[in-house]
Amino acid sequence: MQQNGSSGSNGSNGSSDGGRDRQQALSFSPLPAATTRVRRFIQERRTLPLPRVMVVFSAAGDTDKPGDAMSSSDSTTAVEDEFRKPASPTPSFTLSKPLRSSLNTPEQEFPEVISLNVGGTYFTTRLSTLRRYEDTMLAAMFSGRHYIPRDAEGRYFIDRDGTYFGDILNFLREGELPHRERVRAVHREAQYYALGPLLDSLDDTQPLTGEKVRQAFLDLMPYYRDNLERIVEIAKLRAVQKKARFAKLKICVYKEEMPITPYERPLFNSLRFERSDSEAKLFEHHCEVDVSFGPWEAVADVYDLLHCIVSDLAERGITAEQQCIGVCDKHLINHYYCKRPIYEFKITWW
Repeated sequence: MQQNGSSGSNGSNGSSDGGRDRQQALSFSPLPAATTRVRRFIQERRTLPLPRVMVVFSAAGDTDKPGDAMSSSDSTTAVEDEFRKPASPTPSFTLSKPLRSSLNTPEQEFPEVISLNVGGTYFTTRLSTLRRYEDTMLAAMFSGRHYIPRDAEGRYFIDRDGTYFGDILNFLREGELPHRERVRAVHREAQYYALGPLLDSLDDTQPLTGEKVRQAFLDLMPYYRDNLERIVEIAKLRAVQKKARFAKLKICVYKEEMPITPYERPLFNSLRFERSDSEAKLFEHHCEVDVSFGPWEAVADVYDLLHCIVSDLAERGITAEQQCIGVCDKHLINHYYCKRPIYEFKITWW
């Protein structure tokens, strides 16, 4: 009985202890503790030199975590670091598209029939004609992505000589090529408008095809252009010094690298006469002329090169006449003499 009484007493004590624990548990609330921590944090922040405070809103469940206590120095540093971060990432703009597209501005619209003013010459054509070939200047201009000025009558203005623009339109309309005398000029216009199909077609027609063959021959003489400039400079200097309307120059044009005598001609079976290096040095010399062209290895002969010189000077507006006045005839060794032909060029200035 006594044992039961003690047991009952223990049970009573255990019951009272459990009641006190439950009462303490019920009386405990995280809100006062959190409020105390916030007040302590505010008091500490008032003593700091930086008065800025960042208020962070989080879920209710996160306030119970010990790591959320803001009174520690680590939490303060984290809050300051978070405050220094930008609110949103800096936007990056790309210029892959025109600016008007990025601003949601509609592209410029064109009528079906286009009136053009090309350097003061008027043309009328369809919009589809100008857009016939992509990757061309005209197609880009009338794509709607670019601004095109207009004249007083409302025509779209292109600041370019319109003399050959009709040939450009004729090719865009039905693939028509210009006449031979207009090919070079139209080729330059096609280059300006970046009209690749027309350039390819003109390259296969005369006189541009012949110009390619001619240039392949002139490429054998990389000094050709320099010598052409020397002819012009010397002729101009002499005309100024003598106060004359024309000037004369001596020009040597020879095809073979070595001089050939009449006795050696029957043995000459190739474009280049072969001699040993020691023998070749005996024949090295410079003819007493103003400019010298040669040698070269090609089927084209001296007269072909003379034609190129006169034609290129004429294209620059310089009138040139030439005639053979003999050979160098300089004695080299034994019975060998220089037989390179000498030509007199007469350059007329006015």
